[in-house]
Amino acid sequence: MTTEWDALPDAIKTFMTALDARQVDQALATLTTEAVVTDEGHDYAGHDDIGSWIVTAASEYTYTTEFTGATVLERQTGTSVDLAQHLEGNFPGGVADLHYRFTLDGALISRLVIEP
Repeated sequence: MTTEWDALPDAIKTFMTALDARQVDQALATLTTEAVVTDEGHDYAGHDDIGSWIVTAASEYTYTTEFTGATVLERQTGTSVDLAQHLEGNFPGGVADLHYRFTLDGALISRLVIEP
């Protein structure tokens, strides 16, 4: 089911907002203690590793982000959300469309895979 920003789970809205602002504590508060984030093919596991990734990920670039849509799937094993975001900035290529594929464990994020 396609979902608007306001209808997304609170953890995802908080995480994405905190990620854009590099607010580590707010972002980590949305994650399970065993959470794993995969970005550019590298896994970051646990709060310490993910916190370091939040501080350094794309920190050398200036860019804007635009939410372009999301799909929410409710399953017996939990909720998954595929959030699409458009980025423009001074990184190589200047434009990117990324998918943030979240898996929720209850109200918290247990897994995130970021890929084109």
